Amino acid sequence: MSNQAKIERAIKILMTLNNKYGKNVGELAKYVNTSPRTIYRYLDTFKNIGFVVDYKLGADGKRYYYIEKNNDENKSISELLYFSEEESYILSKAIQSIENENVIKQNLAKKLYSLYNFNRVAVPIIKKENSEIIHNITTAISNKNQVVLKNYKSSHSGEIRNRLIEPFGFTSNFISIWCYDIEAQQNKIFKTARIQKVIISDKYWKNEDKHKKGFIDAFRITSFQKIPVKLQLTLRAYNLLIEEYPLTENDIIKKDDNTYIYESEVANLKGIGRFTLGLIDEIEIIKPQALKNYIIDKIKKQLEMT
Repeated sequence: MSNQAKIERAIKILMTLNNKYGKNVGELAKYVNTSPRTIYRYLDTFKNIGFVVDYKLGADGKRYYYIEKNNDENKSISELLYFSEEESYILSKAIQSIENENVIKQNLAKKLYSLYNFNRVAVPIIKKENSEIIHNITTAISNKNQVVLKNYKSSHSGEIRNRLIEPFGFTSNFISIWCYDIEAQQNKIFKTARIQKVIISDKYWKNEDKHKKGFIDAFRITSFQKIPVKLQLTLRAYNLLIEEYPLTENDIIKKDDNTYIYESEVANLKGIGRFTLGLIDEIEIIKPQALKNYIIDKIKKQLEMT
């Protein structure tokens, strides 16, 4: 293990011990994926450099270690390790100011989430009601555990039921989970907002060789397929497209002052279809025919409702 990895592990253990309830050696070992013997060495190191590491006996007879914070030295170090509520708020606001599809925002959130206690930092970044769900899934990914998504609400099937999965990643800002669905025996994505609760199984991954992340297009749609598309845009459509979906700008070529060509790949037709429907007089669909059919079908259904 590199020195950087050892330092990161030590910081994680320190921050975990910085609460009044404490953690036993087994919990700490599982949290940072190491042996109990190594945890004892870390505890000795913390004591040697000046931390007051104490413990209390739990109802199970185990020792629950924590860092005593009644002395000024430990308090000052604790303040360095954690963000205050106000600091967390300011930091989360700064991160939220970055465009949603920006990979830097995604990486910042993930790094902060993995390093700091999720109640202190991740909650302001992630919706409060989803924070425990994200925390449990992150833990499962780190330890390569299967999980049960309790009462998942599927908009596709209209069902509400449990799903047994192997989670292995998140989409931008923890909106969805990349996972392997045990029952369906295929990779899928599940939205975190539709999960009632996450239960971490004691079973480990059995299908890691089949894990494969899908594709996220410029319209923030995810899928495991790519569909080539080509549109001709007016100046107005061009401006609205890059304002609402900034990543599309990389795939736009200017033809003249009032004509632009957007050519790229999308995950499915819903995202680009919704945008096109809103500017039907400003956009010409060059390809695919399936997108033209999608627009025609939507217009027909709307007319039938009127």
